[in-house]
Amino acid sequence: MLRKIRLTLAVLSFTIVTLLFLDFTGTIHAWFGWMAKIQFLPAVLALNVGVIVSLIVLTLVFGRVYCSVICPLGIMQDVISWISGQRKKKKYRFSWSPARSWLRYGMLALFILALIAGIGSFVALLAPYSSYGRIASNLLAPIWQWGNNLLAWFAGRVDSYAFYETSVWIKSLPTFIIAVLTFVFIGVLAWRNGRTYCNTICPVGTVLGFLSRYSLLRITIDTDKCNSCGLCSRKCKAACINGKEHTVDYSRCVACMDCIDTCRHGAIGYRLSWKKPVTKNEDKVPAATREEIDGARRSFLTGTAILAGTAALEAQDKKVDGGLAVIEDKKVPRRATPVIPPGAVSARDFARHCTACQLCVSVCPNRVLRPSTELTKLMQPEMSYERGYCRPECTRCSEVCPAGAIHPITVAEKSSTRIGHAVWIRKNCITVTEGVECGNCARHCPSGAIMMVPSVHGDDTSVRIPAVNAERCIGCGACENLCPARPFSAIYVEGHEMHSIM
Repeated sequence: MLRKIRLTLAVLSFTIVTLLFLDFTGTIHAWFGWMAKIQFLPAVLALNVGVIVSLIVLTLVFGRVYCSVICPLGIMQDVISWISGQRKKKKYRFSWSPARSWLRYGMLALFILALIAGIGSFVALLAPYSSYGRIASNLLAPIWQWGNNLLAWFAGRVDSYAFYETSVWIKSLPTFIIAVLTFVFIGVLAWRNGRTYCNTICPVGTVLGFLSRYSLLRITIDTDKCNSCGLCSRKCKAACINGKEHTVDYSRCVACMDCIDTCRHGAIGYRLSWKKPVTKNEDKVPAATREEIDGARRSFLTGTAILAGTAALEAQDKKVDGGLAVIEDKKVPRRATPVIPPGAVSARDFARHCTACQLCVSVCPNRVLRPSTELTKLMQPEMSYERGYCRPECTRCSEVCPAGAIHPITVAEKSSTRIGHAVWIRKNCITVTEGVECGNCARHCPSGAIMMVPSVHGDDTSVRIPAVNAERCIGCGACENLCPARPFSAIYVEGHEMHSIM
């Protein structure tokens, strides 16, 4: 029964979180956006004390149920492992193995150092929720969108508008490649050894594993009923049950309840345990070894405290014009300062809090956000205006960000927030190169920051060119996106390191 309850909750959680990355209409986010905000690392970076305390209490009471019910990457591994287990002679393919503590705590230490140093790309690679987000948005979302477009095609044949087509495109090739490699790497580990990734590399798994050693409810073995058949060890995907010694490594146990259903003698149960588990050989452990273990525990607690303190301190478009002339694709201009979304306090604050989960990229209806290719900010979103511009009335990215990298803002606040300023490039402007009137940038500027002035001072009959009022410009990118100049726009947006209010 416990296993069925766990499976039901895991399927619901996994489905909802996956749909958050696939849904491009905003419907799912309106109801279940909170599912992204209860993920452990985003909650820590967002200083969401309520969620952090709730997850800690959950772990201290029930063990690592977060890893088997809430974490989408953990559930994905369970799905892959289950498929692998359906093969003949592979039903009982696991075995107990000693914990690789040096690797677990070593990866956690590197993760903490990267977090302190602000190396967001390394943090993003190890964050479990972000890793799954990249897999969903880069590998699953295109399939979902193609399916939607197919339904839209069929609907159009019967004069129905229940579906509408959406463009499918690779937003960032490096991020796509990383998503593929991550899926293959974790998938192979899960296919062969179940939860190896969670118990050797994942920093969240290491932190929760330490807490779960003191949980009230645990998997326990009744030695009077156990006949040491070893089926529980061979079924445990976390490799944490030593059937011969009748012991369980609670730091690696994810409370999947598989062992309970496997035991044919009722020797395994999920029960209250008020005392610290004692192994049969604990009394034989030398004093020096015990001192080393105590030292490792103190180091872990110190590292966890540093992690918490650090978080607190850092607190396809149309290709023809009218069906005749081919339109050349726009190229991305070289910006001295990248443009980051409204709601981000500053570039520094944004880089330290963003886990590159790609949720904001997935939900952006204007196709403005895409993952960065800069090494130090790899996969973190930045704004680019080749396919659209940031409409002042849209606040979708600030509504879905679970890590506090983009703070919630209102439409009024966004309309007055300066995230950058427009820069005019004279040599690219068709009013200069071709001597024709244009004014596209001025007509579509929502803040009225661009005016068309005579190109020759004092001669009102001369061709008019754009003049930018940087104090009124909010950096939305409408001018850059709608500029007819190709391949580079004659006007582009330069980002601001610190956002300001107009």
